[in-house]
Amino acid sequence: MHNLVKDYYGRQLQHSGDLKTSACCDATQVPGWLKPLLQRIHPEVTSRYYGCGLVCPPLLEGCNVLDLGSGAGRDVYALAQLVGARGRVVGVDMTEEQLEVAERHRAYHSERFGFDNVTFKRGYIERLDELGLEPGSFDVIVSNCVVNLSPDKDAVLRGAYSLLKPGGELYFSDVYADRRVPEQVRNDPVMYGECLGGALYWNDFLRLAQRQGFNDPRLVADRELEITDPELALLAGNLRFYSATWRLFRLDGLETACEDYGQAVVYRGTVTDHPHRFVLDKHHDFEAGRIFPVCGNTWRMLRETRFREHFDFTGDFSRHYGLFAGCGGGLPFGPDSTNSNSACC
Repeated sequence: MHNLVKDYYGRQLQHSGDLKTSACCDATQVPGWLKPLLQRIHPEVTSRYYGCGLVCPPLLEGCNVLDLGSGAGRDVYALAQLVGARGRVVGVDMTEEQLEVAERHRAYHSERFGFDNVTFKRGYIERLDELGLEPGSFDVIVSNCVVNLSPDKDAVLRGAYSLLKPGGELYFSDVYADRRVPEQVRNDPVMYGECLGGALYWNDFLRLAQRQGFNDPRLVADRELEITDPELALLAGNLRFYSATWRLFRLDGLETACEDYGQAVVYRGTVTDHPHRFVLDKHHDFEAGRIFPVCGNTWRMLRETRFREHFDFTGDFSRHYGLFAGCGGGLPFGPDSTNSNSACC
């Protein structure tokens, strides 16, 4: 599988227009605050972008960020601007051709930004312990449509958990299926290269995340993908694929369900470029100045992370009121999965 992916992304794909699905994000999906940053990135780097989501969460200034499967470096160079001269961004990729593009334009970007805060490493995201990265040294780890390509997804999340600081987060986009992908789709080289064959059934992903210590994965955004190639669409049959962005926090002791302790938070409106509201995930859209009841896990995700100074907090864990109202199951993707009447998922 490693050789297949290297060939597909290193030789067969020359630009994002070669993809056979709608996975790759287009300019219309980019928020306004991010567009100026992307315009400063070299055109060759942006043309070789194959991501399926946006992996630039807020509050990155001064952070240490790791990009798993960094490719030609588009996300690395966007993140480099967000972390600033006091932060650093490390990109890891196994494809020599992609890394060559990223390195070739490094001087171009350092001149435009006024600092050089990026490093690229060649290696496998399943073997992060072999790259000389210090455990517990990263504030944020990102990945854009790459984890599905890994033959050992447990190892990827296990390595990410080890490299994160306590309170750090894995914020990544990937492709998921509404059911387990059958063998004929999983083993098709083009389907695999297009990020469909290796896609996890969404519920298996939740189990995997919890197995590796990320007890309460939070879905940030999702969209259904269109398979634009007729032959691949026929092979996929009734399978439905989604691009989804998740945030997973390294917080020891997070519960596997949303439990009610009578807590609430108020967003201060102080996050740069987010003066009116702050979105933690698909079910938590905090309007500035408004009291927002939350479960214990959400309270901790805000209080014990880099978001703490931007919220006021009410309550503690001294009294338990049972399961937080509105928690439920079912397919998390799509408009029907949003419960606008509940504060917590």
